[in-house]
Amino acid sequence: MPIATRSSKFDISKKKNLEKIISNILKKIKVGDAILLYGDIGVGKTTSARILINLLQKKNNLKITEVPSPTFNIVHEYLIKNILVAHYDLYRLSSKKECNNIGLNEDLNNKINIIEWPEKIQKKPIDRIELYFRYKNNFVSRSLKIKKYGRCKKYEIFKS
Repeated sequence: MPIATRSSKFDISKKKNLEKIISNILKKIKVGDAILLYGDIGVGKTTSARILINLLQKKNNLKITEVPSPTFNIVHEYLIKNILVAHYDLYRLSSKKECNNIGLNEDLNNKINIIEWPEKIQKKPIDRIELYFRYKNNFVSRSLKIKKYGRCKKYEIFKS
């Protein structure tokens, strides 16, 4: 299991560490929660969304599907049993006002929302987990910092 340091950073240089973190998040999140993914291009945001969606499919005994980046479509939705998962990629949006045009602010409470490039959101969801991905100096090693807000604050993702 990945170990947190005092700064709550996790080493996710190995994919299995990222999978363990995402698996623990999946055990806690509820419909209405949002997962906001911050970080540079290629640092692991879409991979994290893919892991979460595929783990949820596996948990519900469904076929594992391809989870492509929604960069060009802006949003992909997945109906997993009775849970709707919306995966947003806001990279191509040029203004915060454009978020209103894609329905991002509508019905957030009726689905799990995964949002890449959330810096472009005018008003962030209250119940959210923010994942901050960073490259280390060599661009091979990566770290992840987790922040929780709203009801997600009480989610114990890792026990110390």
